[in-house]
Amino acid sequence: MNFSEVFKQSNQLCKVSPDGKYLATCVQYRLVVRDISTLQILQLYTCLDQVSHMEWSSDSLFILCAMYKRGLVQVWSLEQPDWHCKIDEGSIGLVSSRWSPDGRHILNTTEFHLRITVWSLCTKAVSYIKYPKACQKGIDFSTDGSYMALAERRDCKDCISIFVCDDWHLLRHFETETQDLAGLEWSPNGCVLAVWDSCLEYKVLLYSLDGRLLSTYSAYEWSLGVKSVSWSPSSQFLAIGSYDEKVRILNHITWKKIVQFEHPAVIENTKTVYKEVEKRPAEVRDEFSLHNVTMDSTLFSTQSKYEICSLPVQIPAVKPDPDRANPKIGVSVLAFSSDSRYLATKNGDFQVQSLKWHCNGDSVILLGKEQLCLCYMDTEQEEKLNS
Repeated sequence: MNFSEVFKQSNQLCKVSPDGKYLATCVQYRLVVRDISTLQILQLYTCLDQVSHMEWSSDSLFILCAMYKRGLVQVWSLEQPDWHCKIDEGSIGLVSSRWSPDGRHILNTTEFHLRITVWSLCTKAVSYIKYPKACQKGIDFSTDGSYMALAERRDCKDCISIFVCDDWHLLRHFETETQDLAGLEWSPNGCVLAVWDSCLEYKVLLYSLDGRLLSTYSAYEWSLGVKSVSWSPSSQFLAIGSYDEKVRILNHITWKKIVQFEHPAVIENTKTVYKEVEKRPAEVRDEFSLHNVTMDSTLFSTQSKYEICSLPVQIPAVKPDPDRANPKIGVSVLAFSSDSRYLATKNGDFQVQSLKWHCNGDSVILLGKEQLCLCYMDTEQEEKLNS
């Protein structure tokens, strides 16, 4: 396993383009686009303010940068660096912005979730969708980009509306058996919609496209429940991460649990464990201290590397604060590789804030608070061991 050098980034804004050729990162108000193979800078864009959200279009030709504090969205073109688009939501505000699957429409959610505004980059037409619910993941698109599922809250009841993305007309509307719907996600084959309740109740519901309830899964009661949900690219498995620090995998035939993964505090098996080690240039620091010269932290930056740990390895545990909401415990991130063979998870309050797989499945991006690193898996060595 190999690691690249560490790059700066802000707010965990680091994403690989859908075609796997480029890596986009945001540092304050700057957008940096690198070649994924060489990590050399290809384009550098300057936004009007610090970027809150960044997203690639589906064809990897455009990049959306949202500045929520100012209610602005800027769109940059990779093929035409001089071209750009600016959307100003004005006094109604902006809390969320994302691409539609065709990469030519932008969906902006206003403050207090009053409505969703759909902007067309081609025709400059504008459409409005009412009643969006403020939740963890209230919008998701089918893999083929034909339909959009939207979580709604009407008359104190949770609902889901299915829209056709061609002209944004309503196709289906149905109520859900949830107390407080927290999120929804399409299966990659577009046949099943996974819906889960808030953390106060462990409940995952599976719906068909026409609104029929296919199955309900609940692992336990009277404790904090679901924290993250993710489909495998093959649609055969549904991974559920919960506050009890476990991952449960459901199969797509009976919707029953087939395996359960835990996150032990001590690792004793024969797998290799890598630990990040930070070190400052000691010789330079000692030389400056002799002359009573104060070093600037930006002049001599901390060097970071990964070392192989000797087993057993004690995983640092963080004791949650019971007086604060959303305790930093449980499995918060689930990421399947493109071939559905590997599942990367983040449990607890680790320095790694997010995990993102490359589309070819041989590398995963590790995102920290201010830095990012690429982790390359030695797939050739694994194939030799398995053969």
